[in-house]
Amino acid sequence: MGQEIHEFSIKGLSCANCALKIENSLKGQDFSNVQLNFTTRVLTFSCGEKGCDSHADEINVIISKIEPGVLAIPLIGGLDQSPQTKNWVPIVQILISLILLVLGIILTNPSMTEILILTGNLSLFLAYLIAGWKVLRNAILQLRNRDFTNVYILMSVATIGAIFIQEIPEAVAVMVFYTIGEYLQTKAINHSRQSISSLLDIRPDQAHLVTKDEIITVPVAEITPGDTILVKPGERVPLDGKIVKGQTNLDMSVLTGESRPVAVEDGDTVLSGSITSNSIHIQVTSPCFDSTVSRILNAVENAAKNKSKTELFITRFARYYTPLVLVVALVIAVIPPVLFGQAFNVWVYRAFVILVISCPCALVVSIPLVYFSGIGKSSREGILLKGANVIDSLNNVSAVLWDKTGTLTVGKFQVVTIVPAPDYNPHDVLSYAALAEAHSTHPIAASIRDAYGKQVDLTQIEEYEELAALGVVMKTTSNDSIVVGNDKLAHKVNCPHSECIRDETAVYVIKNGEYIGHIIIDDQIKDTSFTAIKKLKSQNILTIGLLTGDAKNVAERVGGELGIDQTEIYANLMPLNKLEVLESYIHKNSEAGAVVFVGDGINDAPVIARADIGVAMGGIGSDATIEAADLVIMEDNPSKLSDAIDISRRTNRLAKQNIVLALGIKALFILLGAMGLATMWAAVFGDVGVTILTVLNSLRLLK
Repeated sequence: MGQEIHEFSIKGLSCANCALKIENSLKGQDFSNVQLNFTTRVLTFSCGEKGCDSHADEINVIISKIEPGVLAIPLIGGLDQSPQTKNWVPIVQILISLILLVLGIILTNPSMTEILILTGNLSLFLAYLIAGWKVLRNAILQLRNRDFTNVYILMSVATIGAIFIQEIPEAVAVMVFYTIGEYLQTKAINHSRQSISSLLDIRPDQAHLVTKDEIITVPVAEITPGDTILVKPGERVPLDGKIVKGQTNLDMSVLTGESRPVAVEDGDTVLSGSITSNSIHIQVTSPCFDSTVSRILNAVENAAKNKSKTELFITRFARYYTPLVLVVALVIAVIPPVLFGQAFNVWVYRAFVILVISCPCALVVSIPLVYFSGIGKSSREGILLKGANVIDSLNNVSAVLWDKTGTLTVGKFQVVTIVPAPDYNPHDVLSYAALAEAHSTHPIAASIRDAYGKQVDLTQIEEYEELAALGVVMKTTSNDSIVVGNDKLAHKVNCPHSECIRDETAVYVIKNGEYIGHIIIDDQIKDTSFTAIKKLKSQNILTIGLLTGDAKNVAERVGGELGIDQTEIYANLMPLNKLEVLESYIHKNSEAGAVVFVGDGINDAPVIARADIGVAMGGIGSDATIEAADLVIMEDNPSKLSDAIDISRRTNRLAKQNIVLALGIKALFILLGAMGLATMWAAVFGDVGVTILTVLNSLRLLK
């Protein structure tokens, strides 16, 4: 029997290191493909014959052993069905314990009377219990599981030990400020998650269904292909479809990153997630789960499962870091008093300081959050990254290879230049060419007719013959012989002409055996292509190539205009030839970095799949491109590749900053604690404070 994929929302999880332990514990049970994303609080896993409901209790038993009070709730249809309520308990807990702490410190002053000092100690004791009851309870439960590196046990040992060595106010203060820090850390993480979610909040929950008698508002999931829906001004289009009534301008910036509105009318396709300026009726063409916006959201959410090398390193590092710090604390507590006769209380206190800062949460939460922010930011710019590992690869690009037609060029023939012979004008040349191409279905013929812009008088045509791969020969009712075609056809009819342009872009016009001019037709280079190549060079990506099936002179002209080196231009390539060229680049650049290939989707699928980073252009509405590529640019804008590289480099920089910040501050406080220069108050900042700093640093990517 095939495996089912299940999703659970994890409620009450505030410890990133505990999330890592939960994931590892589940991997050791009868589950596979286990992923617990601490940033999104979503657990996904595969299982065999048992149903989702039968796993809920089993999962919660495993979780309760690691993080008591945390609950796994099944996600139904990808949605959290549990009621959302604001939890005021932590705030009340913090306020009461903080008041009692201040009161206790004041009343335990030696100048106070005995009864007041006793009252102050009682106040401190109550503050400790109120602030730390959850920590103490979880520590007792973890002792049963023999998990001695759990943050709750470390915090309990450190504060209870401080109480025994008569550092009571400080021990209570540490527990109170630890609780405050945990609350602020959770708030910061939730804020970051909401910031990312707001970037991707592009899927409406409801739609206005047009029925025979009325318009009713129903959940989007109830709409089926073929239904007609009404989208009002300012609303997001909930589902993909075609306009059957009305016209509007669509804001598609959330899909493509392009702020300019797109004009659409009856018969045009509209995509979910875009915002309409006028009321329109749409006939739905795809169900909710298969709409463009759903595919985008799924791509972003699933990207978190493909972890970067940095995330994998931090996961391995966290397994050894806390036990190592615990050993250091034990050595500091025991060795100086036993071997050197130092004061026991002094060195034990220093060990307690080190225990307080031993949790690796700052690293475990901030690094995945940075990458998730990078993925969310890219999506907002119309760039879909298929995983955090793609960010790592984009950070080390050595070569970018481009397809030409439809990628760097518009992909549509149009008249560029009309060169008339002496005694003729451009209008004469174009009008004869349009007449000759009136019946042809070739794209070049269509471009000539488009440039002519008038209705061709078909009654002038008496005889007509289309010659494959050459052109058209015709005779008019006024007995004029017209030949329109390429250079080969001009030579075939023995017509002298000014210059020979031997590619498909030159169309010669011959009247009664006399050359009257030629028309240059070509695929226009996108304006954004010039920007794309320029930006890549500014990013120190100097190997930029062009792989195309077009003729050599066409490829060299396009490549030359874009500033691509002639030695990096490959023409007349079939798909298998493109693969061979790509393989040679990968072999040459195996040590230097990743090789990127950018194509326009289906035709280049084999090359996109083989490249170190395959990039599909113009992926809106295309299942094939979203599935095949590592990176999908949702708009036909080549310069978006450079934007993706910029975001990846910023993500990588922030990840490194967080690693240095977290490890640097913790190492500093461990050193200061060992030297007796840091108190337990400072140690709280070294633990929770640095986590908040790294989370806030991660949020910079979303600005």
